[in-house]
Amino acid sequence: MTATTSAPGRSPTRRHMTMYGPAFVAAIAYVDPGNFATNFAAGSQFGYLLLWVIISANLMAVLVQLLSAKLGLATGCDLPQLCRRRFPRPVVWGLWLQAELVAVATDLAEVIGGAIALNLLFGIPLPGGGLITGIVAFALLGLETRGHRRFELAVAGLLLVIVLGFFADVAFAGVDMPGIAGGVVPDFSGARSVLLATGILGATVMPHVIYLHSSLTSAHVRGLDPAGSRKPLLRSVRRDVLFGLGLAGLVNAAMLIVAAKVFHASDLSTESIDEVHTGLGEILGAHAALAFALALLASGFASSSVGTYAGQVIMAGFLGRSLPLTLRRAITLTPALIILWAGVSPTDALVWSQVVLSFGIPFALVPLILLTRRRDLMGPLANRPVTTVTASAVAALVIGLNLYLIGQVIFA
Repeated sequence: MTATTSAPGRSPTRRHMTMYGPAFVAAIAYVDPGNFATNFAAGSQFGYLLLWVIISANLMAVLVQLLSAKLGLATGCDLPQLCRRRFPRPVVWGLWLQAELVAVATDLAEVIGGAIALNLLFGIPLPGGGLITGIVAFALLGLETRGHRRFELAVAGLLLVIVLGFFADVAFAGVDMPGIAGGVVPDFSGARSVLLATGILGATVMPHVIYLHSSLTSAHVRGLDPAGSRKPLLRSVRRDVLFGLGLAGLVNAAMLIVAAKVFHASDLSTESIDEVHTGLGEILGAHAALAFALALLASGFASSSVGTYAGQVIMAGFLGRSLPLTLRRAITLTPALIILWAGVSPTDALVWSQVVLSFGIPFALVPLILLTRRRDLMGPLANRPVTTVTASAVAALVIGLNLYLIGQVIFA
């Protein structure tokens, strides 16, 4: 992977501007096709009940991605690299293996989502759509070889398509303010709601992009002086994260709001993304269905390229080795194509892939907390005690929710 360095001779304004972009790449992972499946399933089955989960997960995402970006800013290295240097070898191998499984689950959701979108828009069979999604994502990633800024701009453009698509659908559906107000109060309704909440969390706080964000930020600060001179850039990093992740949070909330307003209120079945598309067309009109399908297509293309990029960062960081992009693309694409050829329900595969991602969060988040609290590593950018406590509480909540889910599944 190539990167454009931020030379010390640049003006302060230009150095601050170079820090914008990584969070928009990270934001794509937070609105990938897995979010479509879990958010629409949650909204159609439980109305606004789980809106608070989306809000909470997005706040967690802001904190987590800020820590990841700060790690890259302070050290000029990414999280997997620092894990390899600071942790025992057996721990590093374990972290790498689970991170690779997370990468496969991520690509599964993204390729399937792109395939479904191509089928909805053009009638392309799902296996063919999955192959096209993989090829387009690979082409997008090729922009990164010409400098990370081109890749970031292309991804930001696709994020804009997703944002506009769902803002349009909210405008078509209308807003139920009392229902939304009720959805911000924490509550569950049985094991199924907990399963979907876990899926929402896995689709919102994405393990692979925790690794990736530190790498993207470190690429922006190569060539700068040691960590002390980087503290003034932290404000720009914070703004980047708040804006990028804020957009992703609004899109996720919009998905659930549309599902609750259109499907839950009408008692219509939305067991699959195809049914969501059909239902939007029947109730809101063809323009709403088109906006949904275009947003899904943009999500599948962009998030698949981001997922492959993250896979490269994971392997290079943990093992000090890398695979050719073509080979990695083939490896991560294969499971998705097998599922599409086998006729497994794409929507079910999407939801369960997000549950797998949720179980991977602690393995990325715990090392991140341990490293960002170390002043000998982070210098002036080390976490304050309150930040470490808050991030630890987030990790504990995720682990607790996953253990509760296991109990529900085993003993229900």
